[in-house]
Amino acid sequence: MNSVTFTKELVGVQDELLRFAYKLTADYEEANDLRQETSLKALDNEEKYEPQTNFKGWIYTIMRNTFINNYRRIVREQTFVDTTENHYYLNAPGETPSESTESAYDLKEMHRVVNALPKEYRVPFTMHIAGFKYREIAEKLGLPIGTVKSRIFFTRQRLQRELKDFR
Repeated sequence: MNSVTFTKELVGVQDELLRFAYKLTADYEEANDLRQETSLKALDNEEKYEPQTNFKGWIYTIMRNTFINNYRRIVREQTFVDTTENHYYLNAPGETPSESTESAYDLKEMHRVVNALPKEYRVPFTMHIAGFKYREIAEKLGLPIGTVKSRIFFTRQRLQRELKDFR
């Protein structure tokens, strides 16, 4: 296939590419960007296209792979890894000193109640507070997910009972 025929094929599928890109992104601007990026990649890799193969299938594969790679890059960029070793930042900006002292006291009291719990309740609850999902906690502790949920629920109830006089 010569360059002119390849370009005509590429121009001929632009509307279909836009529809497919919109299905992937659900945003018109992102769909246009994805279509443009796909077209550029196709032009850059024109020599890799085999003339006897399905052109639409080839170009759709480029678009799908580009979308997946972009998605993975965005997720990777937005992932924040906390490397601090259990350092708690208790004071939010704009707090008055009395609010800070009060919240520190409340937090101390919550830690006291949680630390007084048996290990089988304390560990799932602290993992949940740290951001782990129920499924992840269940896998890490080797427990059924229902057990994890009930232990976290029980711990919340106990915290509410024991801390109801603090507010």
